[in-house]
Amino acid sequence: MSMIRPLSALSLVAASALVLAGCASQNDAEAAAGGDAPAGADETIEFTFENNIAGEDEEPEYESVTVNVPKDPENVVIFDMASLDTWGSLGGAPVVGAPLDSVPDYLADFVADDAINAGTLFEADLLEIEAAQPDLIIVAGRSATLYDDLREIAPTVNLSSEGSFEETLERNTTFLGEVLGAEDEAATALADIEAQLAEVRELTAEIETGLSVMVSGDSLSALKPANGDYSGRNLRGGLVYDLFGVAPITDDIEAATHGEPISFEFLTEFDPEYLFVTDRNAATNEEGAQSADVVLDNDIVHETTAWKNDNIVYLDPTAWYIVFGGLQTTQIMIDDITAGVA
Repeated sequence: MSMIRPLSALSLVAASALVLAGCASQNDAEAAAGGDAPAGADETIEFTFENNIAGEDEEPEYESVTVNVPKDPENVVIFDMASLDTWGSLGGAPVVGAPLDSVPDYLADFVADDAINAGTLFEADLLEIEAAQPDLIIVAGRSATLYDDLREIAPTVNLSSEGSFEETLERNTTFLGEVLGAEDEAATALADIEAQLAEVRELTAEIETGLSVMVSGDSLSALKPANGDYSGRNLRGGLVYDLFGVAPITDDIEAATHGEPISFEFLTEFDPEYLFVTDRNAATNEEGAQSADVVLDNDIVHETTAWKNDNIVYLDPTAWYIVFGGLQTTQIMIDDITAGVA
């Protein structure tokens, strides 16, 4: 049963979904790499993605990989939480394996009660996964480096970001909808999200400036507007600005996965109208760390316009830091911004 929230009927994305490169249904597609579908699979879907073959700390180098994916697979292992979100939201059966310690409560129903613990977001328990005999494995983002090992076990696809947040959400939702035979549900969900994003941008157009920050330990970092650069370092930071339309108080911020470290005085210097806060302490359950609202409750922050006007918006830490993708998570993010600026 689909877990999609009631959706309005808009179709901006749906029309383009069918022409996405690398996502075409066929029975006799060749797998250029990444393993063939299991013997006996009645129907497969050819999926192409860009796989980073560069080593750690090297500039990314991508090669195109094409994999034949069985349609409506029974045993699926998913490492990427955004993919798990979309898989379950489109009615996919509970997966047989996942990094169980990283599955958010709101996605727990998308994991089978007897699912194996497939590892962590960064490491795979290859023996457990092989024993589960999966028909399909999905990685992305943090787990993308596991691809070469996992492809030896079963058809494996990498759903890491390609292009903007919206482009990635569209590609992955369309692909998973096709795998599940839920093409209409996928198109409807995408259209609904696009419509809601347009409504949120109308709200954010009414505010002057904002700053997206992350609280880690007792420290602050500022997140950089993506400005068209949707690489891994910038994608998360650009969401408040590029996806939701908040005008940045400054774009003179260093690109970094966790943002550029800043002082509290940075907030009074630039004095944004709104402050959008991702609480990394809460997202990672940092032992002994204070919550973001406690860290920000100090005399310097009290001098800012955002504090005085009660315009500090605390974003769902799991949605914005751990998952930041997938259908339900995107809805959470939309609700966060809507509630914060309405």
